[in-house]
This record gives sequence, C-alpha cells and structure tokens, in this order.
Amino acid sequence: MRIDKFLKLSRIIKRRTVAKELADQGRISIDGKVVKSSANVGTNNIVEIRFGNKTSTFKVLKLQDIVKKDEAQDMYEVVSETYERDYNEEV
Repeated sequence: MRIDKFLKLSRIIKRRTVAKELADQGRISIDGKVVKSSANVGTNNIVEIRFGNKTSTFKVLKLQDIVKKDEAQDMYEVVSETYERDYNEEV
C-alpha cells in the first residue's frame, strides 16, 4: 500500500493530498529511509513523520483498503512522539 494512502486510511493525516505533500517534501521516512508518496509500506514497518516541531513514530500493524473510523487506530501503534522545543514549559 502506498504511504500516502496508508496515512489517510489510518487517519494519522486527514487528507491524502497533505500526506503526499509531506512525503514529497522529505518529511516521511520508512525504516529510517526518506521516501516519496508512492513508496510502499508493509506490516511491521516503522514510519516517522516530521510535522514542524513534532516528530511522530508509528509501527504499521495491518493494512486494509476499507476502514471504519473506529477501527483506524488498530492499523498502527504509536512508538514515540517527540518535540524539538516544548513551548508549554517556556515562561
């Protein structure tokens, strides 16, 4: 399955066009390798997404072409979420 389609179906990113733009800007990597939007993702792959200040890492658990909203979270597991700079702690 294409990475942009997976991110949309799993509802990590709400729109496929946004997922495609992030991938084409080099902000998405699979197993440590920066990929384009057409790259294939499989089960047990580690996907890392950089959204500005935030970096999220997910493990792909399963792939489905049709997913209900309630079942979307079953497609991945959050490994980590880190922030380069935490604005909440600043005074």
